Amino acid sequence: VQLQASGGGLVQAGGSLRLSCAASGRRYMIGWFRQAPGKEREFVGGISWSGSSTNYADSVKGRFILSRDNAKNTVYLQMNSLKPEDTAVYYCAAKRLDVLTVTPDNYDYWGQGTQVTVSA
Repeated sequence: VQLQASGGGLVQAGGSLRLSCAASGRRYMIGWFRQAPGKEREFVGGISWSGSSTNYADSVKGRFILSRDNAKNTVYLQMNSLKPEDTAVYYCAAKRLDVLTVTPDNYDYWGQGTQVTVSA
């Protein structure tokens, strides 16, 4: 499975970005994680294969929205009301078992990451 994350960039605080994760192959549960310099990788949100189930980290709940278009094998992470503390490299990951989980070790495949920088 290959995962291609894209859509990162530089945005001012309060702005929005939409990240995309294009996946090849079969259906997977997709999770998004982020890692800031000097910090551990942290869970951002996850979406089931059907798109009917999602979960979010408390830090992004109400601001970030996950969706997916299975016809395009793409998952989207809409990020609104961005804050400087959202600055990180964002990674998407795929999991064969369609159960939402926040633990990075439970994911089977990882994309290369896309940088998101939010200026104050």
